[in-house]
Order: sequence, then C-alpha cells, then structure tokens
Amino acid sequence: MKKKTVMSLLAVMSASMMLMSAGAFAAETEGTTEAATEISTEAESESESEVEELEDGVYSAEFDTDSGMFHANEACDGKGTLTVKDGKMTFHVSLASKNILNLFVGTAEDAQKDGAELLEPTTDTVTYKDGATEEVYGFDIPVEEVGKEFDLALIGTKGKWYDHKVSIKNPEKLDEAESESESESETATEVESETK
Repeated sequence: MKKKTVMSLLAVMSASMMLMSAGAFAAETEGTTEAATEISTEAESESESEVEELEDGVYSAEFDTDSGMFHANEACDGKGTLTVKDGKMTFHVSLASKNILNLFVGTAEDAQKDGAELLEPTTDTVTYKDGATEEVYGFDIPVEEVGKEFDLALIGTKGKWYDHKVSIKNPEKLDEAESESESESETATEVESETK
C-alpha cells in the first residue's frame, strides 16, 4: 500500500513540474514572438521611409522575378539601372536573350486588350566575365514603388503572353562616373535599337 501511495505522489509531482515548465516556456515564447514582431515592424517602416527618400539620380538595383526563365542577364549579376527623375522611376534591365519580345506592366489578359501600351525592347550588348559579348534585349520598365511586387506580363517568340510578379529592390546610388557610363551605354543602346 505504501508503494502505491509513493508512486501516486511521484506521478502527481512529475505532472505538476511538467505543467509549470510548459507554462514558463509558453510565456517565454510569447515574449519572443512579440519582440520579433516589433523588430519586423520597425524594419518595414524603415525600408518604407527609404523608398520615399530616393532623390533624383541613377541607382543600381536588384531585379527580382518569380521565374528562373525570366531574369536579368547573368553578366549583370541580377541587377539593372534605376533612374529617378522628377519623382518618376524607370528601371532598365538587360535580359538573358532576345526571346522576350515585349513586356506589359499589368497582367497578360490586360496586355492583349486594344490600346495596351506594350514596352518595346532595346538591343543591349552585355559583356561576360570571360570577355565575351552578346546582344540581348533590354527593357525600360516604369516603376511605381521600390521594394513592392507588381505584375509584369511578357510575350516571347512563341506568341503567348505569360504573367509574372517582379520587384525592384535594394537601390544603391551610383557615383557620377558610373552614372555617366550608364547613360552613355543606354544612349548607345537606344541608337542601336532605332537603326534596326
């Protein structure tokens, strides 16, 4: 009989200890979750204020897409050139080939409607790390907000429109020499595309 009483007492004590430690863990987790949420909210508001503060100039920025087939040319390290002038932003990206014929800011369905303003390609010359060069298509994409995902439809050589989600992220202002180099490159690209 003594054995049963001792065993019952030990079982009750074990259960009590488990409940107490679970309660302490829950309180600790709740505090951690609140702290993480607070940090996340602070980071979001900081990045939003950075977006609003982009002054006129030329920036290098990342081109983030939802597709491995639709991306910036590897010679560009996933980046393009963001130009801010009079509060309007345009992002130029050189793609991987000449297989994408037009882009449209919006959905594939809207791109096929009468009056849709399609983005025409420019012919860009990219230089790879090994020194080889290649002509590819590039596009000047109007951007409403940096860091915010938006719809960008494309049509390729197969004649079918595809929907994609893209965003322009992490702009870094280029110094004047880099900006002039980018401007000269874009001017050469525009002249090439006009002559074709």
